[in-house]
Amino acid sequence: MLTSHLDHLGELIWAQDEFLATIGEVDPATPVPWCGSWRVRDLVVHLAEVHHWAAAQARDTQEAPLGRGPFVLDDLYRECAGELRNTLIELGPHAVGSTFDGSGPASFWRRRQLHETLVHLWDLRTAGGRGLDVRPELWADSVDEVVTVLQPRQVRMGRMPRLPSPIELTAADVDRVWRLDTADKGPAVVQVRAPASVLALILWGRRSPDDAEVEVRGDAGVLRAALSEGLTA
Repeated sequence: MLTSHLDHLGELIWAQDEFLATIGEVDPATPVPWCGSWRVRDLVVHLAEVHHWAAAQARDTQEAPLGRGPFVLDDLYRECAGELRNTLIELGPHAVGSTFDGSGPASFWRRRQLHETLVHLWDLRTAGGRGLDVRPELWADSVDEVVTVLQPRQVRMGRMPRLPSPIELTAADVDRVWRLDTADKGPAVVQVRAPASVLALILWGRRSPDDAEVEVRGDAGVLRAALSEGLTA
């Protein structure tokens, strides 16, 4: 996995700070088209709620309800982001909490919440017509999390079947290669090559394999079928 050289907690704090700073720059009624009927206000509340929930998971407790709102968006996000970061700092790297695989390291949530925040930071800034400058290595770690954690979890929970054919993903800017979960150990029937950011956003349903930066070789229908399953949630 691409995890050893990344400070997931430090990167999470950076992404939270960027998200908070952007909230006031974008009209809360702005549509976020790749998130269904969501507006920016829904996006902010969602990420705040996820941070609040994840802090409780790290402590292996039940989260207290946040209420139904309406909320002051930057205040709500500041409170929940602070709760999560303070929890993860206090627990340290060796505490035990609740993870996607049951009881395990509470530090699991450093990486999981980093990439949740990174994708939604892209959502917020892109909806507001703003760019986002992120190192390719960080986006590559997002790809790695989907391939090794999120998509296998979808299969394990019965939310999608195992993929019938292998799919190979190559991040052109960091020279990393992954295979999406499949029962077939043979050669990949489709190969996808793109910058790490584009690969991550394709897996998260934000970009299309038809984009100009993407090279698809082989059976594109297998790729489209896999993406339609919902690899992350």
